[in-house]
Amino acid sequence: MSKIDSMMAILWLLKSGRKMTAKQLSEKLEMNIRTVYRYMDALSASGVPIISDPGHNGGYSLLHDFIESPLLFSVEEKTALLQAADFAKKAGYYLDEDLERATSKLKTRSNQDQDEKIRQHLEGLEVLAPVDKSAAEPLLKELEQAVLNQASIDMWYQTGREEQPKHRLVDPYGIIYWSHNWYVIAFCHLKKEIRSFRTSRIKGLTQTEESFIRPEPFSAGEFFMKTLIPESEAGNPDELIPLVISGKISALDNLCQHWYLAHHLKERSSGQAVFSLTKEALYTFIPNLLLPYGRAIQIMEPLELKRKMIEVLNDLLHYYQE
Repeated sequence: MSKIDSMMAILWLLKSGRKMTAKQLSEKLEMNIRTVYRYMDALSASGVPIISDPGHNGGYSLLHDFIESPLLFSVEEKTALLQAADFAKKAGYYLDEDLERATSKLKTRSNQDQDEKIRQHLEGLEVLAPVDKSAAEPLLKELEQAVLNQASIDMWYQTGREEQPKHRLVDPYGIIYWSHNWYVIAFCHLKKEIRSFRTSRIKGLTQTEESFIRPEPFSAGEFFMKTLIPESEAGNPDELIPLVISGKISALDNLCQHWYLAHHLKERSSGQAVFSLTKEALYTFIPNLLLPYGRAIQIMEPLELKRKMIEVLNDLLHYYQE
């Protein structure tokens, strides 16, 4: 344990509010008692208000005001950080080892009462990981380093329509996490524009010695959302078509919370939802989105969408009959 970690460990133990002797601290932290004295002197010299009571029932303690200092976390704050760390790890956060070390420090520097309360909180909320994304960690670390260095990268990228990966030279602007997947937002030298690349489709990459200047201001998250929901869809209201759907409340709730439809919701009642969409989205994207809801919903208008749904179902029927 480093010197700074040992000194912080002493502070965490004294934060419980009870007095502890140098012998108790040395046994708890498994260090020489002389080292404890040396660290206590160093803490006092740095301005930490340590109270030293000599004699029988004496020991070290912290000034009460310092115990309540925001430098030290409360049980609720520790729980929030540990639960947030669990969310990050289950999402495939690529600095997993650093995160694990940080959470270990939070867990070890708590008294017994705090440990029990934190354990109860953590057992009451569990995060289930959809898949193991550990294989992506080295790639994400390389991408993050390239973003920080503002260094261009050579990569082999395979789209969903291509059988073989193709070479791309890109300037990585930022990394985002969306819907259980990681993306790098980068300027593509081949296409001469900023694009989003799904990291699971990157088959290999190398950081080059070429540097770039990241545009300011620029938000990778804002750019990504604009590609999902083009500004043109919020254009002339006269060009938008109302989609009226009735059905079970639970199904309507689910539709209204969908990442795309939520941006186009215009009206909502207990048994009906009204969306405003472009013609292209309505007849290409929406039919496949509505299919899984089956009889839980009913399309009230437009009638043309009902015909489109029948076409999609017939195509699916013919596919499985072949």
